[in-house]
Amino acid sequence: MKHKEHRLGVSEVNLVNRQLKLVAPIDSRNLNAAIAEIDQLYGVEKVAFDDKSAKLDFSYDASRLCIDCVGEILAKHGIQPKHGWWAHFKEEYYRFVDQNVKDNAQHEPWSCHRTPPHNRK
Repeated sequence: MKHKEHRLGVSEVNLVNRQLKLVAPIDSRNLNAAIAEIDQLYGVEKVAFDDKSAKLDFSYDASRLCIDCVGEILAKHGIQPKHGWWAHFKEEYYRFVDQNVKDNAQHEPWSCHRTPPHNRK
């Protein structure tokens, strides 16, 4: 099995890939500033922007970050994600998965084969 090195704060188990279509035209200075700020977040693996399709591609550890963290940075720099039912559907799905990964990362595994804590000696 291959073992890939990830950036600090990124666990391969919790790594998610996201794509957001952005509303064009986009000011390149604002976009570069937003990408630089997103790239500095603890738990981000990579950030890239495709000019042809106006898509922001990024990967992050969902136990540490969520899609809303990226959305806040984009809004701060005046960049809007595309509106429409499909874009909203994807964003809600991303939120659901991010919360699920975060909850599972914090969950302590349970086993019915362990003795209860009060019976241990």
